Amino acid sequence: MRKLVSIATGLGLAVLLSGCAHGGRGHARPDEFAVARAAPLVIPPDFSLTPPQPGAARANDVSPNAQALDALFGGRAQRSASESATVDAAGADNADPGIRSDVGDPGTNVVDKGTTTRDIVAAPEGDGQDARTSTPR
Repeated sequence: MRKLVSIATGLGLAVLLSGCAHGGRGHARPDEFAVARAAPLVIPPDFSLTPPQPGAARANDVSPNAQALDALFGGRAQRSASESATVDAAGADNADPGIRSDVGDPGTNVVDKGTTTRDIVAAPEGDGQDARTSTPR
């Protein structure tokens, strides 16, 4: 009896599994190559391209430094009206173009304001009642 049940179970599973596959009959499968039509080849209309000169720089070659500056500072894009107004209000026409060179200069006078100024700047935000500084003794 036990053999009969296991044989019947095995045959039943075989019938069920074969029914899942359908053997590829009776199914219309889509043709993946017929889904989209290939566009025809187009010949470019301009053949007046000149070959590059040996040793000459490439026409579309941009130096890595210029690419980095364009990525950081936006290149030569025009400023918006609000950005131009902000820059003008900050005094762009009075700006010193060499200020970045002067900042790191050893001859630049620097005033040490002490720890009190540092403590005031680092004080917690609020209405000021809880902000306190300690004076050095």
